[in-house]
Amino acid sequence: MSTHRLDSAVEIRVQDNGMGIPGSVKDKIFQPFFTTKPSGEGTGLGLSLSYDIITKSHGGQLSVKSQEGQGATVVVQLPLSMRPMS
Repeated sequence: MSTHRLDSAVEIRVQDNGMGIPGSVKDKIFQPFFTTKPSGEGTGLGLSLSYDIITKSHGGQLSVKSQEGQGATVVVQLPLSMRPMS
């Protein structure tokens, strides 16, 4: 994990050393109810809710960078002057 102050935002990066995320999955991970877990094990709402909180409530950005076989990095950018939550 690393943090950086950018010109107008704070960036948080969380990296793993797993097998990476296939492109077909990466394109869907922020969609509500999308999960790769077996039926009955998870709702598929975690990343969708995180995305909405970061982007809509705080005006930030959430992205995932990954190549199969090379792990994944989740990047969160939050503006230094965040919008108040409504």
